[in-house]
Amino acid sequence: MPRESTGDAPDRIDTQLQHIGQAPLDPVTGAGPVALPSMRTSTVRFASMDMLDRAQAAKQRGERVPTYGRVGLQTHEALETLLCRLEGGQRAFLAPSGMAAISMALMACLSQGEHALVVDCVYGPVRYLHKTILSRMGIAADFVAPSLEKLQAALRPETRILYLESPGSLLLEMLDLPALARWAHQHKLTVIADNTWGSGYIYQPLTLGADISVIAATKYIGGHSDLMLGAAVATDPALIARLHETHYALGSTVSADDAWLALRGARTLGLRMRGCAENAQTVCQWLAQQPQVSRIFFPAWPEDPGHALWQRDAKGSNGLLAVAVDFTTPQTRRLIDHLRLFSIGYSWGGYESLVTQVEPSALASHHYWGANATPRMQAGTVLRLHIGLEDPVDLIADLDEAFKAAAQP
Repeated sequence: MPRESTGDAPDRIDTQLQHIGQAPLDPVTGAGPVALPSMRTSTVRFASMDMLDRAQAAKQRGERVPTYGRVGLQTHEALETLLCRLEGGQRAFLAPSGMAAISMALMACLSQGEHALVVDCVYGPVRYLHKTILSRMGIAADFVAPSLEKLQAALRPETRILYLESPGSLLLEMLDLPALARWAHQHKLTVIADNTWGSGYIYQPLTLGADISVIAATKYIGGHSDLMLGAAVATDPALIARLHETHYALGSTVSADDAWLALRGARTLGLRMRGCAENAQTVCQWLAQQPQVSRIFFPAWPEDPGHALWQRDAKGSNGLLAVAVDFTTPQTRRLIDHLRLFSIGYSWGGYESLVTQVEPSALASHHYWGANATPRMQAGTVLRLHIGLEDPVDLIADLDEAFKAAAQP
């Protein structure tokens, strides 16, 4: 479904995605390319010392002024502008991956001796970041269920942020972000939200109460499984300043070619997300009829526990879902190996369909699984499927053959 634009931009987002960052016309010839070229540089040159002084002063004020290649030139700026329009933010900071963007945001908002509340359904490597880096820096974190009661019980005087992901990783749990953000702001906490699932197009954490939105543009924004890229987007000037300082100090940079690929992918973001979402609904209808399927985790699916929150807060869906199946681990491995159109891979958000098995150890610390898993589900396994842009009739035929193969003695 098309979604309305935010701010004072006159065009809807699907129109803006086609025109943000378009190459300017040459003032002499009156001609120019449609797509902005990939503008690579390490050294930025200036017309005079006065111009250099002005640029340095603007940089000190936190403005986006290129003085060295790490900041990038027009290609990077165009992508940052596009991400701000998608997310409803004022500044975007690019990072080499989604995890790098998460690390940057957390380091910008936390200092030694402080504490973070992290909901337990977030992307798994966030736990590893705390275990290996943040804890060594003297930063504490508690991973808790995203309920006000559990969060209140884990709150400390030194708590500074609430970090969350909606829908959650693995089982796509929709969170009541407005309610969580209100509670956090009452306790003067900064709310950071992982918005890779929504990527600004179908979900906007900043408009729902979050202070910083982080995205793995590797996924739907890139859309072609050929780049690694992340971003952190904010609106508040004080948070923008902290992100600016941290981004510059860490030395994170993104190649102009990757920024160009992300711009290219964003042109078809709406079409791809809608296409994947429609195909996923069709596949879910087939899955729901299979006797081996005990639960479908997909917010747009009417029987999903988070469907009402999805209807209230999201503006669409995509192709990512999880499904609990009554197969043993050997049967599940046979099912996955038998698939012809689903590639085995950990990422998602591209044009292609993917499959992985969710590790039981990852589910063990996930409250949503504990609250929703019946004995039948616990006896089986969980598959994560990304439904791509193939014809859903072919995807269903592929799944049907694989389910039959898995059921063989």
